[in-house]
Amino acid sequence: MAANTSQEFDQIIAACKTLFLKKTKDYGTAWRILRPSSITDQIFIKAQRIRTLEEKKVSKVGEDITSEYIGIVNYCVIAMLQLELTDSDPNEMEVEAVESLFDRSVTETKDLMFAKNHDYGEAWRDMRISSLTDLILMKILRVKQIEDNLGQTLASEGVKANYQDMLNYAVFALIKLSV
Repeated sequence: MAANTSQEFDQIIAACKTLFLKKTKDYGTAWRILRPSSITDQIFIKAQRIRTLEEKKVSKVGEDITSEYIGIVNYCVIAMLQLELTDSDPNEMEVEAVESLFDRSVTETKDLMFAKNHDYGEAWRDMRISSLTDLILMKILRVKQIEDNLGQTLASEGVKANYQDMLNYAVFALIKLSV
């Protein structure tokens, strides 16, 4: 099953990356101006919209749950890139450089997913998509609290690990939605 998960993960990420790079060509790297808290809020908005759509079953703006999960994946990548990049890095970056950074962040996140899948036995496959949404919302609230604490934690993982978990949960949801 692990090989199947790897292939499914890669297919989902390929779709997310394609959209990410197209938007980078359209807009450049305007996201470089975002502060970490703004990125967290963007992820929150998308996850909250998914939850609303799950409960009400009707969309008035025509975007579906799948596109919102893709947005969560891509905003999580942006968040991880912003954590890595500094103020001395350029705001406007070439698409090829962004693609390389995207790939590196996703590869590291995929490696984390496989380590956790080993320990949890791919329990996510038996979860409801709504539970994955709730886990993303919980992780967002954790990140907000860490941000409010100026990044200080006493016994918890930092914000990057939470972004990685949210990305993986969103990929799991997208895998389940595509089956």
